[in-house]
Amino acid sequence: MSTSTTVKLGLPKGRMQDGVLKLLADAGVQLRTGSRGYRPSINLAGFEVKVLKPQNIVEMLEAGSRDVGFAGADWVAELNAHVVDLVDTGLDPVRLVAAAPSALLEDGKLPKRTLVVASEYQRLAQDWIAKAGISARFVRSYGATEVFPPEDADCIIDNTATGATLVANGLEIVGDVMRSSTRLYANPHALENREKRDAIDRLVMLLRSVLEARRRVMLEVNVSPQDLERLVAILPCMREPTVSPLHASRGYAVKAAVPREDLPKLIPTIKANGGTDIVVSSLGQIVP
Repeated sequence: MSTSTTVKLGLPKGRMQDGVLKLLADAGVQLRTGSRGYRPSINLAGFEVKVLKPQNIVEMLEAGSRDVGFAGADWVAELNAHVVDLVDTGLDPVRLVAAAPSALLEDGKLPKRTLVVASEYQRLAQDWIAKAGISARFVRSYGATEVFPPEDADCIIDNTATGATLVANGLEIVGDVMRSSTRLYANPHALENREKRDAIDRLVMLLRSVLEARRRVMLEVNVSPQDLERLVAILPCMREPTVSPLHASRGYAVKAAVPREDLPKLIPTIKANGGTDIVVSSLGQIVP
């Protein structure tokens, strides 16, 4: 491993890439791809970048040739990698499930005979087989696992976002293995290097500022002096709201960053407590 203080960042290829690049862009991190498409330049001081498959990022993190990288929690679990989970981006949320053809099931359960289970996830599949207490032979798939049943497998272990692909192939979920999302991981030894740790902490702060902003909106509302305190009392603020007097002391303007998911209940409650002229706007970044 290199003793350089430059942080080696792994970015994922495939379905994860667009979400990760958008997250970085929203944090002000710009990437430029030249003739060497797998090694884009980055405007984040102290970092160099390489684009890899998520599975390889996990392997390279454990090997120490990458310091930080984005990958799915499913592949970290599958490879039993000793890495540090820094940020759960919440991107690409999927369930890793066991599924089988509906026609094969007996009262919604797998039949009590030796089955063939296909998956890209050998370790996780074998763990599930053991925990489920079934007799099964494992077959490794290399993509398109959902097409194995019924001719080439009785059951599969695969990830699903909506379940639509499983339904389209006549498959029914018979067990949950784990939930996964795109996360930023680090090699534990990289965090022991002070210079690298400082740079990684700055990246984590930038990512979290965008993720927090995506969860919240800026809410602005006007309120009369007599209704100010009861209005402030119902606002789910990060700390305290910003309160400014209106022209001619006719009331107050109140601003607060509130959870986006609270808006359907919050806006009617604000109106009921004297709030008027409500404005909701998106946020770019929030740094506590």
